[in-house]
Amino acid sequence: MKNIAIIVPEQSVLQAIADPQYCFSAVNEFLTRSGGDPLFHVELVGLNPEVKLNDKHYSVFPDKLLATATAPDLVVIPALFGDMKKAVEANEAYIPWIKAQYESGTEIASLCVGAFLLAATGLLDGKKCSTHWGFTNLFRELYPEVEVQDGTIVTEENGIYSSGGANSYWNLLLHLVEKYADREIAILTAKYFAIDIDRNSQTAFSMFKGQKTHQDEAVKKAQEYIEEKLEERITVDALADEVAVGRRSFERRFKRVTNNSVLEYIQRVKVEAAKRSFETTMKNITEVMFEVGYSDTKAFRTTFKKITGLTPIEYRNKYNKFARMN
Repeated sequence: MKNIAIIVPEQSVLQAIADPQYCFSAVNEFLTRSGGDPLFHVELVGLNPEVKLNDKHYSVFPDKLLATATAPDLVVIPALFGDMKKAVEANEAYIPWIKAQYESGTEIASLCVGAFLLAATGLLDGKKCSTHWGFTNLFRELYPEVEVQDGTIVTEENGIYSSGGANSYWNLLLHLVEKYADREIAILTAKYFAIDIDRNSQTAFSMFKGQKTHQDEAVKKAQEYIEEKLEERITVDALADEVAVGRRSFERRFKRVTNNSVLEYIQRVKVEAAKRSFETTMKNITEVMFEVGYSDTKAFRTTFKKITGLTPIEYRNKYNKFARMN
């Protein structure tokens, strides 16, 4: 029997508490129906007897408080909601307990932006971590010692698990079911909940944001230039000249404040523009390619797939409602 503690943080996402409880309970049901024994003992663990969520529209009543919780084999940290800094501050009392559980051999799993609370424990320092694609810049700013995995659905390192954005946490739950039970039960669970068990990337869902919260004005000027000249082939030398900074210094500064090399940034801006065109127009691949400054079909396709995980045609067919109707 695996003891699973799902904590009930303040300012958390109700579904990210209920879904893991539902998942592990369903696995128990599958096992008992086939003549086996239940595998999981699940407890909701909280700081208070009642936790109000979603602007107090819902109340969650933990089974146990921290002091009386059963020694867990796995602690699940649900996604937080709202201002991440304030949400972590509201749940600081969990931090020493989570650390103590890990140090005693318990595994830890964070769902989506639950990674912020996990990272606040220091357990992720020097380790890899997944989180919601929309929060990676803030995460890197707050926890620079953690190696964020861009676009990854599930990350596992030294008994610590983390998942990508939003419903991606279902893939982590299936990963845990497969580890604690077996592949057959994980597949049955995936079918029951209609989850793609082997989805391993959230890149197709991500929307690239300009990463302009820094104070380096030369880099900001270069970013704006890239966005205004989408149809052009832009070189690093040309950008460095545009902002009157030596190339080597420019590249170092750009990487430091955006976490992308200049070339990576150019590619991501162009691909984001191409994604929007594929989503909203019926332009063909060649037209979109030229619009964002590519003249080589193979190079465009390779770059697009590297960033989104899909080919241009696959992306258009998946996200353009007119293409889906044809």
